[in-house]
Amino acid sequence: MPKSLSGILGSVLEVALTPHPVDRYLELFDPRITWSDLRAEVLRVDRRSPRSVTLTLRPTRQWTGFEPGQFVQLSTVINGVRHSRCYSPASSAKRQDVIELTLTAHDDGFVSKHLRDHAQAGQVLGLQPATGTFTMPSERPDSMLFISGGSGITPVLSMLRTLVDEKHQGNVTFVHYARSPQDHPYADALASIATARPDWTITTHFTRPGDEQSADNSARTYFCAEHLSDVDLASTEVFLCGPPALHESVTDHLGANGAEERLHTEQFVLVTPAADDGAPAHGRLQFAGSGKETDNDGSSILEQAENTGLSPEFGCRMGICFSCSAVKKSGLTKNILTGETDSETDKHIQLCISAPVGDCVIDI
Repeated sequence: MPKSLSGILGSVLEVALTPHPVDRYLELFDPRITWSDLRAEVLRVDRRSPRSVTLTLRPTRQWTGFEPGQFVQLSTVINGVRHSRCYSPASSAKRQDVIELTLTAHDDGFVSKHLRDHAQAGQVLGLQPATGTFTMPSERPDSMLFISGGSGITPVLSMLRTLVDEKHQGNVTFVHYARSPQDHPYADALASIATARPDWTITTHFTRPGDEQSADNSARTYFCAEHLSDVDLASTEVFLCGPPALHESVTDHLGANGAEERLHTEQFVLVTPAADDGAPAHGRLQFAGSGKETDNDGSSILEQAENTGLSPEFGCRMGICFSCSAVKKSGLTKNILTGETDSETDKHIQLCISAPVGDCVIDI
């Protein structure tokens, strides 16, 4: 069926079946059958470490693929409420019929902990198209360095696996930092790649190799210049994903060597800059849709809404995915990443990177 005709038919059906979209009826028969919604069936569940779960997914026909390094929004229903989070595929972009996602269950990871404990084959999850700018150039550089820490391995592993499938002949170095051998779900995958490509350099360092509660730091290994001693930073493109401490250390090292312009990076933890005016938080934050309000404590509107007992939808919590958009009815807000302020009324703002300045009303 031509795409234009398909779209017209879909619109007609939507109107005929108002107030519910077509997919709400189709899912009563089989949640894998959709007209417009993109979804994914769980084909396989692997629990390779105590804190993680690896899901192999088969997307529905609406899936258009991804570039290695991008992320998707995955959603699931927990206690009757749909929750969405962002995860980066770890699979090669050369195989678009399936997606591999590894979710690390952090202490505050409500969705990741739920899926780690309850995900099963045959389950159908919500999915959004891939997005994100953390990608390799279409013309692959002759020399590439990949650095990851913890769950930040997934986007750079996707890049590495894609290069394997492309039979890339350039110089490749991969450096990963994991807590311990037991907390490294991709140890076998990296070992296999190292065997298949002995011309590449692939190393893993452990930051907590023994008892994680031990005060003995002698066996712990963190990023240092020696880990990149064999890399010509002047001619190498660097791809980095990991926690803030790793990001800061690598950035400082590249800056000291005049290679900061070759750095491509994505952080999976939002680093909030300190307030630049020194003024204490003040005013009241009102949530018009629910009738709740709270004293402004200076944190993001998303955090304050959650602390008030509300559950607004969100994804990345970093200002990337735009899942937590809501209308600001009145008041002044500040972008906690850039420091810019905005006083425009009836405007959609991102809750995770916006903080109220004084009295503010949000339609939640």
